[in-house]
Amino acid sequence: MLPQIHRAGNWFVHSGIQEPEGGVARFYRTGANRNHGVSTEITGYAVSTLVYLHSVTGEEQYLERAAAAAQFLCDTWDSALRAMPFEPGSSETYFFDCGIIVRGLLAAWRATGTQRFLDLAAALGKQMAADFASRDGDFHPILHLPGKAPASRDPLRWSQSAGCYQLKAALAWWDLADATGDVAFREPYRRVLDYSLLTHCQFLPGHPDRLKVMDRLHAYCYFLEGLLPCASEPRCAAAMAEGLRRVAFHLRDIGPEFERSDVYAQLLRARLYADSVGAVPLDREAAGCEASRLSDFQVASDDPRIDGGFYFGRRDAAWLPYVNPVSAGFGLQALAIWEAARTSENCPRLRHLLV
Repeated sequence: MLPQIHRAGNWFVHSGIQEPEGGVARFYRTGANRNHGVSTEITGYAVSTLVYLHSVTGEEQYLERAAAAAQFLCDTWDSALRAMPFEPGSSETYFFDCGIIVRGLLAAWRATGTQRFLDLAAALGKQMAADFASRDGDFHPILHLPGKAPASRDPLRWSQSAGCYQLKAALAWWDLADATGDVAFREPYRRVLDYSLLTHCQFLPGHPDRLKVMDRLHAYCYFLEGLLPCASEPRCAAAMAEGLRRVAFHLRDIGPEFERSDVYAQLLRARLYADSVGAVPLDREAAGCEASRLSDFQVASDDPRIDGGFYFGRRDAAWLPYVNPVSAGFGLQALAIWEAARTSENCPRLRHLLV
């Protein structure tokens, strides 16, 4: 195992980013020396990351932490409302977050066999399809609780709009179909896929502020990840190839002013997975450059609260004061898969383990 992966795994286990009750904080704020609040979405990502770490290391500590995080999600589920709040006690629920949580629960179920994780994943997946569907045929990004009324949309804030990025969350339905054998879960995934293929070309650049375009690159990479189950279909392969080119162009253009570690990781992973399913041949030179840039974001410090984690971003060569579980999860997986691809002709097919 790469030393970088080992150090990142140690950060997840020993930094305190996971709270004692199992929930995972959104980030660690280096200037304030404290964790931000626990988020159900980030906890879902952490479950997937910890299961992935267990799969590549065999170390039981990762599976124990993954199970604790999955149990936290089960305990946070509002059974009366049949809703997963944005964070414990929140009056909002997010479509995207729910998809990430379902996929984390499924990862924990596959690794542990705990039926409660599968049951909650299926229940949440059904509520996503029922509660978030809009009359226009897309899916509302945010609902207010307890009434589940849709929140107002903001076209300049991607997380408050329907868009192609939601295809990553829709992967939850694809995975539920595999896990449960209920092919009805395929239909809403296909609905989001069709909508995303029709609209993704308008997503970038999508904002007059070029630094905000970097944030939208992160979201657009979710679209590329969401294509993976169907990446070998001609229309999806074409979208994947075009999307990889567009993300790389904007990342090179904006990167000297503002760059995000998760975008490097997501672009690298998308390249590797697209190559593994035969959709887009791997540009090894570009992938190598992206892996090198990504590695720069891993923290080296005597402080265990940050050592081995990944900085969220860099502005004008200065690190932004956030060490982020999502950046770390994406980063460690991208570097691990790149190492496998670098030393062989093909990237292993690991879509179910995509964090």
